[in-house]
Amino acid sequence: MLTGCAKSQTQLAVPSPPAAAYACLLPGEQQMLVAELFFSRGIKGREPLSDAEWAAFAAQTVTPNFPDGFTVFDSEGQWRNPQTGLIARERTKILLVAAKREPDLAQRLSAVVDAYKARFRQQSVGIITRDSCAAF
Repeated sequence: MLTGCAKSQTQLAVPSPPAAAYACLLPGEQQMLVAELFFSRGIKGREPLSDAEWAAFAAQTVTPNFPDGFTVFDSEGQWRNPQTGLIARERTKILLVAAKREPDLAQRLSAVVDAYKARFRQQSVGIITRDSCAAF
């Protein structure tokens, strides 16, 4: 039976680790949660999000929530607006974070998502989470 993650508009629920612990493959790796967040650069009624605006958002919001590090990719995205059914294609920022499962991890992810939605008037921010192993 599949189980889902509960999600509200202000709080993401990070799934619990699997019941049976998995072993990491390489020496030095540790179990972590990997989150990929998808941020549209298209902003209704104005020019797309600039590199300077993204840099400021990353410095003011992402870095304080993930001071141990993260990676950002520039990409092209596509999604269907659930209200209109129209397909939108736009430039996207992908944020990749590998973090230890700490009690406040869901809160920190939600803080980044909610801040972006509010600051840049976004309907949604996509997110994928998965358990993984990592070493840095």
